[in-house]
Amino acid sequence: MRLRAVVACIVLLAGGFPFEPPGTSAQQAEKSPLLKAMEEEMRRSMKGLGEKADPPPYFISYYVAEEEQTSIASSFGALRGSSTNTSRYLDVQVRVGDYKLDNMRQIRGDSFGAFLDFQPPVPITVENDPDAIKSVIWRETDRKYAAAVERLIQVKTDAAVKVKPEDGSPDFSRETPQQHLGALSHVRVDAAAWEKRLKQLSALFNQYPEVHECSVSLRASATNKYFVNSEESLIQHGLKHWRVGVYATTKADDGMELYRYEFFDAHSPEGLPDDKAISQAIDRVAKDLRDLRKAPAIDPYTGPAILTGRAAGVFFHEIFGHRIEGHRQKDEEEGQTFTKNVNQKVLPDFISVVDDPMMERAAGVDLNGHYRYDDEGVKAQPVPVVEKGVLKNFLMSRSPVAGFGKSNGHGRKQVGFNAVGRQGNLIVQAAQTVSESRLREMLIEECRKQGKQFGLVFKDISGGFTFTGRGNPQVFQVTPIMVYRVYTDGRPDELVRGVDLIGTPLMSFSKILACGDKQEVFNGYCGAESGIVPVSALAPSILTAQIEIQKKEKSADRPPLLPPPGRRSH
Repeated sequence: MRLRAVVACIVLLAGGFPFEPPGTSAQQAEKSPLLKAMEEEMRRSMKGLGEKADPPPYFISYYVAEEEQTSIASSFGALRGSSTNTSRYLDVQVRVGDYKLDNMRQIRGDSFGAFLDFQPPVPITVENDPDAIKSVIWRETDRKYAAAVERLIQVKTDAAVKVKPEDGSPDFSRETPQQHLGALSHVRVDAAAWEKRLKQLSALFNQYPEVHECSVSLRASATNKYFVNSEESLIQHGLKHWRVGVYATTKADDGMELYRYEFFDAHSPEGLPDDKAISQAIDRVAKDLRDLRKAPAIDPYTGPAILTGRAAGVFFHEIFGHRIEGHRQKDEEEGQTFTKNVNQKVLPDFISVVDDPMMERAAGVDLNGHYRYDDEGVKAQPVPVVEKGVLKNFLMSRSPVAGFGKSNGHGRKQVGFNAVGRQGNLIVQAAQTVSESRLREMLIEECRKQGKQFGLVFKDISGGFTFTGRGNPQVFQVTPIMVYRVYTDGRPDELVRGVDLIGTPLMSFSKILACGDKQEVFNGYCGAESGIVPVSALAPSILTAQIEIQKKEKSADRPPLLPPPGRRSH
C-alpha cells in the first residue's frame, strides 16, 4: 500500500434548510435517524465552537460508513468460514484557519507525515439511539478541534520558515452544498443455501491434485454512507456489492509459488454467474495452474507485446491513472509527471481517457468503481482526462491545484483516512482500432522488424504497484498471471511463467502502436494514502513496441513430497 510514495492495486443526508439548493436531488428517500442525529449535532457544534472556541472552526464534516457484510468461504468441499457482521464507523474533520490556509496543509519535509494521515476510525452504535450517536460525535469533535488548533500552529510555523511553495493554491475549495437522500442498501443472504452451494463447488478442486490450496467464496455487502458538513451539505446513499471468487495455488518444481483466480462482481445477486459458469471457472483455474507448473520460466526480455483488455486496464490504472490524481500535482514530494503538461500531448493521438464514476456497467460487467457522491459530499461526474492524446484534466478532490480550483467528485477514502483525488472507473477509449487477429499480425510484424524471435501476449494481470514520489525511481511493476510467447516462425504459442512487467511511465506511453476493437473490464481494489477503495478499469487491447520484464522472485522450498490426502492423482 502506498504512503505518499507507492500505490498498489489488488484484485456512504435532508431537511432543516429554508430553500432547495442547486445540488438537491429530485427524488428523495426518507432521512435516516442516524443522519438526523448527525445534522443536529453539527448545528450544536458549529454554534457552540463558534461562540466559545478561539480560533473557531471554519469547517466541520461528519462522515459515517455503515456496512452489512456476509462472507462465506469453502475449500475442497469443506466450509472454511461463514460470518455476517454489521459495523458503523465515524470520521470527523475539523478545519481551523480559512480556505486559503488551514490545519490540513501538508508540512513540507515531514517524511513521516503520511503515516499520520490515518486515524483509527471511531466505532459508533449500530442502533439508532440519537443520544448515543451524538455523544460519540461530541467527543470526537472536541478531540479533533484540539488537534486542529495545535496543527495550525505547526502549519503557520512551517510556512514562515520554509521557502515559498511552488503551488500557492488554497488548501480547501468552496463547493456548492449538496442535498441528497438516496435509498439505503441492505443485503439478505441465505447463508445455509450458499454454504451448501460453495461446498459443492469447491469440492470440484479435489479432481486436481496439483492444487495445494483453494477457495470458492462469496462476499455480499451493503455500504451506506452518511455525510453532513457545516456548509449545509446533507447526503445519504447506499451501494451493494456481490462477489464470487475462485482462487487456487500450487508450486512449481523449482519452488516458484503460482496462483490463479477469477472473480465475478455484481451490484445484485441476479448479476452473479450460475453454478455451471462457476464450475467452468474452477476448471480453468485448475488447468491453468497445471499448465503453469509445466511452463518454462522466462528470462528477462524487452521487446514488442500485446496487453489484452484486462491487462491493459491494470497497466493504465497503475502507470497513468495514479499520476493524474489531483493532489499529486501540488505535493512537492511527488514526481509530478504530468503537472506541467496540461494541454500537451501525453498519449498517442488516437487514445482518450475519461474517469466516470457514474457508469454502473460496461462490456457486460458491473463496475466496482461506481458511486454517486464522493467521500467529501461532492457529486460524482465524468472527467475527460485526455482528449485525443492531449491532457485536459486531473482527478480532483477538494484540495485545489494551480489551474484546477474545484473538485470534480473524485475525493475518495477508506474510513479513517483523509480523502484525496482517486480513480473510480478509468476508461481508455481508442478512436482507431484493429481486430484482435490483426493486432496479433502487427505484433509478429513488429517482432520481425526488431529482429526478435518472439513477442509476448499478456492475457491476465492480477495487480501491481507504482512509485510516484521524488525520493524513488519513477517506475511501476505489474504482476502478470497468464503470459504467452508468440513466435514469428509460426510455432504454437507457449505459456511462460515467472514474469514481472516493469518500466517507467513516459517511456511506456511513447511505445503504444495500436489498440484492439474489444474492451474488457478489470475490477479490483486500490490502496493509496487515503486507504483502499474499489476501482475499475476499462480498456481495449494495446500493442506496444517495447515492454520490459524481469524474473519473479521465488521460494527455495521444494513442492510437497507426498500427494494431497484423499485426492485423485493423474
